[in-house]
Amino acid sequence: MGIAIENVSKNFGSFKAVDQVNLDFKTGSLVALLGPSGSGKSTLLRMIAGLEKPDSGEIWLVGENATHKSVQERNIGFLFQHYALFKHLTVRENIGFALELRKAPKHRVKQRADELLDLVQLQGLGDRYPSQLSGGQRQRVALARSLAVQPQILLLDEPFGALDAKVRKELRAWLRRLHEDVNVTTVFVTHDQEEAMEVADEIVVMNKGRVEQVGTTAEIYDHPASPFVMSFIGPVNVLPANSGLSPDNRSVSSTDQVFLRPHDISIQIHAADESAPAKVDHIIHLGWEIRVELLLDLGVRVNAHLSREEFNQLELKTNQRVFVKPKKARVFPAYA
Repeated sequence: MGIAIENVSKNFGSFKAVDQVNLDFKTGSLVALLGPSGSGKSTLLRMIAGLEKPDSGEIWLVGENATHKSVQERNIGFLFQHYALFKHLTVRENIGFALELRKAPKHRVKQRADELLDLVQLQGLGDRYPSQLSGGQRQRVALARSLAVQPQILLLDEPFGALDAKVRKELRAWLRRLHEDVNVTTVFVTHDQEEAMEVADEIVVMNKGRVEQVGTTAEIYDHPASPFVMSFIGPVNVLPANSGLSPDNRSVSSTDQVFLRPHDISIQIHAADESAPAKVDHIIHLGWEIRVELLLDLGVRVNAHLSREEFNQLELKTNQRVFVKPKKARVFPAYA
């Protein structure tokens, strides 16, 4: 057992940040806590770290009850969004700082720092200062520093949030490979769906302090447990019951909503069974993909994603009359 969360709740005044959460993370797993701002993901991470105390429930780390243990007793590595490196220390000194505090022998501190510089692919940069590194390099140094004391658990709070999109994407792949090398139970917080789907073995989707669903990327994307999960994970059209695009054109309640992913929409030139008439309102070329904005006769807008091959075959043009048919759709009760 890596981490077990049992009936954990946390309030800040009248605000319920975390509401009776139960989770179990396997040893060596890489788990994403995913949700919008205010969903409770960072509060939960801070309780695992010992930076916040739960109002109720228990937290178990590596088989031991850590609910009332101090931060120092938990043997956790923690990386924040803002890496907060010491500007006056070299890269090697930053990495070895925690070991220095523990009064480890100097030769051991240097040896461990050099090992980690190799691990995070910053060989030869140990004598530089943080100001001489790029943002992505500084975040790697911060991660190496969190690994210096060989923690049993690694916690990352929006680790790439302060970096630009290109660097974030590069570091995602790097973190995935790094985790395979160090095999430390790792939990990271993010509001970026793509980041969670690309990096994590398992995703915990949170909303309003509660866990909506736990599963692999495929499980959560293909079999969402709630309308919130389907609307939060990946792009989706949320349509009224009378849109004519319900699954297999089956009847749905007037209080239901139809959830239809853009890539699950078939656009046809001629009318067909179970299709709805529409007009091509706007076409967006993204190179690898074509996005088509459609206006149904009912006045409802629908976004469809086509491959370049599909688009070229259809030869679509703005204001063209077409017919839309769902390949796959889900129906959920309407929600706010």
